[in-house]
Amino acid sequence: MSNTPMAANPLTRAVLELDEYASGLGWDQPARLFALVDTARLRAQEPALAAQLGLQDESETAGLTPIEQDEVPSGKPLDEFLGTIAWPDSVVGCALTVERLMLPPSAEASVPADLDGARLTKWVADHPDRQEVRMTVAVLRDGTRESALRLREKDTPTEVLTGPELVPGLAEALAATFVD
Repeated sequence: MSNTPMAANPLTRAVLELDEYASGLGWDQPARLFALVDTARLRAQEPALAAQLGLQDESETAGLTPIEQDEVPSGKPLDEFLGTIAWPDSVVGCALTVERLMLPPSAEASVPADLDGARLTKWVADHPDRQEVRMTVAVLRDGTRESALRLREKDTPTEVLTGPELVPGLAEALAATFVD
């Protein structure tokens, strides 16, 4: 994709490609799950699929190809859904793109202690300092992680934050999908 830096490592490139893909779909989208496969292995073992994905002319030898999975169920908590996933050996990693509301650390200190899940969600949604964020998190079987965060109010490719520890809880949940 055009805005993805070529100097980045393959996992960072994959995360930024997924962030760009999600950005092209706009906001208020459902969560999206992706398998990450080794691009060279995909071209060698599945040339027809590689051609369908436009990968047959790629000169890059080290890369990851994201393959979108079936829709993430909206009525089931994300952690429960992720607990049902098992990947075949051909999948070297996975990624998830999800939108959430977040509060700055200063607001988190004022969260009332007696709020349960639904009431806490409403409290955050009504908070004047809330921000909408799109998180793209990816993990590899070997434990390598990468994340991209995009705020709705700063929705440009140059305002995307990246780093391996931006969303540690979600990264842990994705990594658990590779545990036997």
